[in-house]
Parts: sequence; C-alpha cells; structure tokens
Amino acid sequence: MLKTYKSSFKQSITPISLDQYVPKVELKEYLKINNAIYEVDCKAENSMTFSRLLNCQYSDTLKKMDPDHLVALVTEVIPNYSCLVFCPTKKNCENVAEMICKFLSKEHLKHREKEKHEVIKNLKNISSGNLCPVLKRTIPFGVAYHHSGLTNDERKLLEEAYSTGVLCLFTCTSTLAAGVNLPARRVILRAPYVAKEFLKRNQYKQMIGRAGRAGIDSIGESILILQEKDKQQVLELISRPLENCYSHLVQEFTKGIQTLFLSLIGLKIATNLDDIYHFMCGTFFGVQQKILLKEKSLWEVTVESLRYLTEKGLLQKDTINKSEEEIQYSFHITKLGRASFKGTIDLAYCDILYRDLKKGLEGLVLESLLHLIYLTTPYDMGSQCVPDWMIYFRQFSQLSPAEQNVAALLGVSENFIGKKASGQAIKKKVDKDVVNRLYLSFVLYALLKETNIWSVSEKFNMPRGYIQSLLTGAASFSSCVLHFCEELEEFWVYRALLGELTKKLTYCVKAELIPLMEVTGVLEGRAKQLYNAGYKSLMHLANANPEVLIRTIDHLSRRQAKQIVSSAKMLLHEKAEALQEEVEELLRLPPDFPSIEVSAAEKA
Repeated sequence: MLKTYKSSFKQSITPISLDQYVPKVELKEYLKINNAIYEVDCKAENSMTFSRLLNCQYSDTLKKMDPDHLVALVTEVIPNYSCLVFCPTKKNCENVAEMICKFLSKEHLKHREKEKHEVIKNLKNISSGNLCPVLKRTIPFGVAYHHSGLTNDERKLLEEAYSTGVLCLFTCTSTLAAGVNLPARRVILRAPYVAKEFLKRNQYKQMIGRAGRAGIDSIGESILILQEKDKQQVLELISRPLENCYSHLVQEFTKGIQTLFLSLIGLKIATNLDDIYHFMCGTFFGVQQKILLKEKSLWEVTVESLRYLTEKGLLQKDTINKSEEEIQYSFHITKLGRASFKGTIDLAYCDILYRDLKKGLEGLVLESLLHLIYLTTPYDMGSQCVPDWMIYFRQFSQLSPAEQNVAALLGVSENFIGKKASGQAIKKKVDKDVVNRLYLSFVLYALLKETNIWSVSEKFNMPRGYIQSLLTGAASFSSCVLHFCEELEEFWVYRALLGELTKKLTYCVKAELIPLMEVTGVLEGRAKQLYNAGYKSLMHLANANPEVLIRTIDHLSRRQAKQIVSSAKMLLHEKAEALQEEVEELLRLPPDFPSIEVSAAEKA
C-alpha cells in the first residue's frame, strides 16, 4: 500500500497489478534428442520428462538434408502461426531458410500470396532494383532470414511483414533475441551454441522468451535441439540459476571509468579527489567493489585512473593547500581533454587521433577525398577488419597518383599489398591497424563514388549490412572528429572539410541530392524524383506549390507535399538567421579593440 498526504487529509493509493491488463502466456520448454521430445520439468529426476515421439515420414533425401527434423517442427505451426529458428551463424540462417523452403508444400505459396509479392517489390524499391537471391527464393513461402548482414531498410521491411503475419518463419541469429520485439508461437534453437560458444543461461532465457504473444496466443513453446554429446551440459543449463549481473566500469577501462572521470571533471560535477571517490562509491561498481576488487581498493583504482588521465595529457593536477597539514588535489581538463570530451572520442584512441591529424597537416592530400576518409574511418572497426588481399591489391592498383600519395604518406606500399596477396613472406614491419583502416577507407571511398551498397558489397565481397554499419560508424566518427578539431585551434583547416565529408557520409548519395535530403521526409528515392522534376535546391522546395508537387511527383500525398514545403521553409529560415548572426558578428566591434583617448586639439 502506497500512501500520500495532502493538506490535512490522507489519501491511500492501491498499487495496480499489471496482471489485470496483460494476460499471462504459458511457456512450455522442450528438448529434442533424435526423434524424441522431452518437456523440461525441474521437479523430475533428470529435469525432463518424455512428451512424445516426433511423427514425421522423411524420404532418404530429406533425412540427409534435414537430420534435425526442422521441416517437421516448423510445419506443425506455420503458416497459421509464427515460428523463429535460432541458428549459430549468419550463413547457417540463410542455408536453413533455403533448405526448409525446398521441402515445404506448394500450398504455402498461396498463403497471402499478393502481400508476399508486395514485400519482394518493396525490397527491390529500397535497394535500387537489387534483391538478395536467397530472399527471392524464400519469401514466396513466407520464410526469411534475419541477421546483421541485412541493411536497416531490409530489416525494417521484413520485421513489419513478420509482425503482420505475411512472413511466418524467421531463421535468425541470437541478436534478434535481444531488443527486437518479434514474438512467435514456437521458438526452435537449432543447437545449444552461439557461434562456437556454448549457451549461457541468460542467452537461453532471452531466446525462448520470444515464444508466446501476449494478447494473441494463450501459449508459447520452445524446442532446443541437442545431440547426445551435449545432453549433460544442456541439463545443467536448464536447471542452473541465471548468471549474476556485474558492473563493467573498470573492465572496459577507456570507455568506462576513464571516460566517466573526464566527463565528471569536464562538466564540473566533481573536480577534486574526494568528490570523485565519493561519486564512485555511489555507482553500481562502487556497490559491488568488495566482489569485483580483489587486489586493489576503490580508492586506489580512482587514484590510478586519474593519474593515467593526467599522464596522457587529458587532465591537469592542481594542488590546494587547505591548511599547513592538509593538502588537497583538484583537477581541471586540458585542451586535449576537452576536445576528447566534446568529440566523445574513445580515450584509447584520442592520442592516436591527435597524432594522425597532426601528421595529416604536414601533407594533407586534397585532390581526393581518400585522405580525409582515412582520418574518419573508425579505429575500432579497423582493428576488427580482415582484408581480402587479392581485392586489396586490385583496388590499390587502380588508385590515381594522388590516391597513391595518400597510401605512401601512411606507409603502405603497393609492393607490400602485392606480397600479402601472393602469400609471400614479408620482413618489413608495417602497422597492421593502418593497413586495415586504409582497406576500410577504400570501401567507404568506393561507396561515396558509387552510392550503391550492393555494387560495393559485391566488389569487396562484404555483407551489405556490414558495409552499412561501416558507413554509419564513419559518419558518426567524422562528426566526432569535427567536434574534436573545433576545440583545438591548430586543426582549424579540417573544420570545413570534415563538415562536408560528414554530410556525404551521412546521406551517401550524389552531392546534388544532399541539400534536398536535409528536408524532413525526403529520402534518396524522393530526392531523385524532386531533382529530376527541377527542384534542385532548398530554395526551390521552399517556394514550391504543394498542389503542383502532387501532380509532378509520383506517389506523393497532399500531407507529404505540405510537410516537405513546410520543412524546407523552416530550414531556409534557420539558415538565413544563422547567416544574419554571422554578419552581425563580423560587423561588431571586437571587445578587445584598443581604445586610445583623442585630445581636444586632435578632435578640432
């Protein structure tokens, strides 16, 4: 019972249980070993009881293609109900989706046939006429794969189709279990592994938690397929408690405690040692310090982290004499520290970024965008990259003299890439991270020139979803580097260049379409329509007649036309105000202008 008081009388508020409004959905857990299915029962001796034998009549071909009986398991629920099949790898998702469709009856093709054709049509429209051959074969059966290899637009379309029942089966990786709300009547785990790692209890619970749709289904079920060799581990998995949740504030050193301290001092929330330590005591890590800290105390960790930031030149230490006996230390943020803080740069890379930008000033190549793109390629993605050396060599050999100059400045030669491509031994040491980042820069450079994820995906043999992630990461990091440079006078030359590059990376379209895509509701396809219709600038759109737009642009509603014109007018007004402020700033007398008294004789 919660109680609240107002004036002289007391009101009582009865807590409301969500169970009154959200019906409970029963979740049944099953294990499948060979043809037998067992229900998970914690009260039973082995934590499971026999449920049934799988009733399926498989041909010899089907037995060979589908030893786990996935076709039999999914056809018990689809197409009338939805089903998720979790697979260990991305490639396995695609293979399983195709395999299932090969053995589904032709009746599945008729289920919501028109809507499935519409999904295929929409997928082509958002991908400039391209369509994944796997999805082309599986969607007519109501089946699709779902993993990070899809672009954001593809993923969104497929998720909408699944949510509305047009698609009834997803083969997916474990990432779908976290965050994406796509429930199913039945969830099948193809193996108790994520990649090569055995499932953790919380991962297992997260996956099977997709089963059951509140308000739609009264029941949900999960089936974990396992081999005899994994039986003991699986029995332990289903009976053990969930893993404990621990703070990673210190484990993720540069992204955790150091970034926290830089922010605290930069925002002046806490600037002396005592206040910072007191703040740390109130964090989740502080609460768990006795469990997590075995060799050092929280005070020692705090002091060491501040010392590291000071040695790295991000903080400066000041001594305050409170009395003759008591000395207190306070900290203030340096220029480099403020630049890293404002740019939200990972502190593991801030000194490398500073060095790269400094080196870039000595010979910045402006004949091509490649040098700037390299400087804004995310460091963390470079360290995870594994180049295809033959593709690398092919792309390197096509570079212009200016682009070759960029590679030379970075210390990467065509000879080195050629030797790597032919598998020869290399004696000369070359920075692996620089080589990898340059390779990713080639991908981004090709993307900005071609503006087509599909052709670049094919050229570099990379998943289109990965390329889109790289592009998004580069656009974000480019903005971070811009803010970093704005705080350091020595890097003024980069500011305008990075501003333009950030726009290009954000929109990744031909330069003439960028001004149109700044308008709310205008994506690449619409921008092309407007440009071809003669609306080539923000001013054109701001002065457009919505009724004329409706007649000129295909599939444009009156509401959308009005929104485009209204948004363009607002943007134009904002740009005009910004220019006006700049003019006033230029004409204003500087506050530090030297004032010299003029004598009466001089005035005369």
